[in-house]
Amino acid sequence: MLPPADPVADAVGRPEYRIGPSDLLAVTVFQIEDLGREVRVNNAGEVSLPLVGTVTAAGRTVDELERDIAARYNQKYLQDPQVTVFVKEFASQRVTVGGAVDKPGIFPITSRMTLLQAIAMAGGFDDVASHDNVFVFRTSGGQRVFARFDVKQIQAGLQADPELTGEDVVVVDTSTGKITLQNLIKLAPFVAVWRAYR
Repeated sequence: MLPPADPVADAVGRPEYRIGPSDLLAVTVFQIEDLGREVRVNNAGEVSLPLVGTVTAAGRTVDELERDIAARYNQKYLQDPQVTVFVKEFASQRVTVGGAVDKPGIFPITSRMTLLQAIAMAGGFDDVASHDNVFVFRTSGGQRVFARFDVKQIQAGLQADPELTGEDVVVVDTSTGKITLQNLIKLAPFVAVWRAYR
């Protein structure tokens, strides 16, 4: 129903996901507990690990980072180390929520996030919100697309609660429809529309 986002890492946590600044990583070395660490990627895209020091993490996949760390330990300290990296928080992935919500803003995706969760993070609907006109804007295949969702139907279980991905923009319309028109004009041209749009 939802098109994949760009880049290919539409599903956070799959091997294609590229680590970014502020992500929280759990690094473990098999059978050597003292080398295990939870580290947050700094603004320079690096993490600091015991014995091997600073390692560049940003822009790399989990597999690439695991191989690099293992190679560094293998050079001087360990024979054939088995390194595992797990992304605990995807803080570099963000969703923007605007329109008729109490606290519009940019929110990190620290794990999987759905449309209802994003609206809740933004303080929920304000007094003039239209519950049946909630738009999600996404870049897919190099093109901007959008879909309209009816939150009442999602809450009633009649429509799926869509999973959001990094750089999605959620716009909650007002009951008078003014916000959506302004945002559609700003974000146009849209060359494709998700099937969910009615």
